[in-house]
Amino acid sequence: MERVNKMVSEKPIVIFSKTQCCMSHTIKSLFYDFGVNPTIYELDEMTWGREIEQALSRMGCNPTVPAVFIGGDFVGGANEIMSLHLKRSLKPMLKRAGALWV
Repeated sequence: MERVNKMVSEKPIVIFSKTQCCMSHTIKSLFYDFGVNPTIYELDEMTWGREIEQALSRMGCNPTVPAVFIGGDFVGGANEIMSLHLKRSLKPMLKRAGALWV
């Protein structure tokens, strides 16, 4: 869990993903469409991916991917991110985290 905390504290937007997960792809595309450049960790391509996924699960990430952290805080998975987007709350969060300037 300490590894995850360090990873998410280093960048404004962090997404834990898997390369073949369609929901992860959707969330990454949403951020790219905003002009945001998130840090993406593809767990299925990482040496420590399994351990990180277990740590995400212990942190309450269910399902474990996609797991989105904004400003070091866990925001949620695909459902939470899409809900924030539809409520027009996501962009202000990205601005506060320093990931979006417009």
